[in-house]
Amino acid sequence: MLTAATLGTAAVLGATPGIAAEAQPKPAKQNPRDKYPKPPFEPQRQPWPGLASQMKPRPDHGETSYIGSGRLRGRKALITGGDSGMGRAAAIAFAREGADVAINYLPAEEADAREVVDLIHRAGQKAVPLTGDLRSAPFCRQLVDRAVSALGGLDILVCNAARQQSIASILDVTDEEFDQTMKTNIYAPFWMIKAAVPHMEPGSVIIGTTSEQAYDPSPDLYAYAQTKAATMNYVKSLAKQLGAKGIRVNGVAPGPIWTPLQVSGGASQGKLVTFGATTPLGRPGQPVELAGIYVRLAEDDGSFTTGNIYGAGGGQGQP
Repeated sequence: MLTAATLGTAAVLGATPGIAAEAQPKPAKQNPRDKYPKPPFEPQRQPWPGLASQMKPRPDHGETSYIGSGRLRGRKALITGGDSGMGRAAAIAFAREGADVAINYLPAEEADAREVVDLIHRAGQKAVPLTGDLRSAPFCRQLVDRAVSALGGLDILVCNAARQQSIASILDVTDEEFDQTMKTNIYAPFWMIKAAVPHMEPGSVIIGTTSEQAYDPSPDLYAYAQTKAATMNYVKSLAKQLGAKGIRVNGVAPGPIWTPLQVSGGASQGKLVTFGATTPLGRPGQPVELAGIYVRLAEDDGSFTTGNIYGAGGGQGQP
């Protein structure tokens, strides 16, 4: 599996702005089972959507570990959910690979978003923070227009923001909860992609964040899991539709990843304490372990990759 280590560090001899110019030493091999924290984790709960800065332990998004090599120099990216989780990891990696980055997030996530903006600036790139709720069609269209205006164009769209709530029975899923999940996970990408495509030139890319839940849904994630199956399918459909325009469309399918989704209602407290224990590696993944996949799907070297789903499941899941 491609990771930030293989795609960001091992191949680096040069540097992007904000990264030391001297050649990097070859990193030592690491046992993937011992690389990051393992369960049991401390019981914890945050109101949705949660903050990475308040998680115990804090997730690794690549703040100190991801090293770029100019693979996205000059590109302009918009990432939803860019304050934490895989969106934050992608934002950090894209900036250190030479891209200017706009991130969308909710007002409640401002503290995490400020950290990301600072990290993008420290990489020598332009950071555009765009707060607001994706559950509104007018806002999604405005978001794309604001990003295009601030960045001077749009080459990369990452539809990553998601709502996930663990609810044991369909009888307890309210109409409001189902509606919020669908609008965040399915409607918002539709609205944004529709607004973005007219601005995207050949060579541009769209990346959707799907999940192992698309292939092996958990009984308590009834609403979330079906949106991730839909994400997988819109990736494959759009790849066929937009290929003639020279726009590639791919998806990333994480397994259990340590993000605020889990501590803000995405996992039961019982599952949270043992989160990731069922994987062959015995732990959950960290967002930085997917950063290199997003970069790979965005860079020109992946020019024949479209309509594909790249997984990082720690040994479980099907992609």
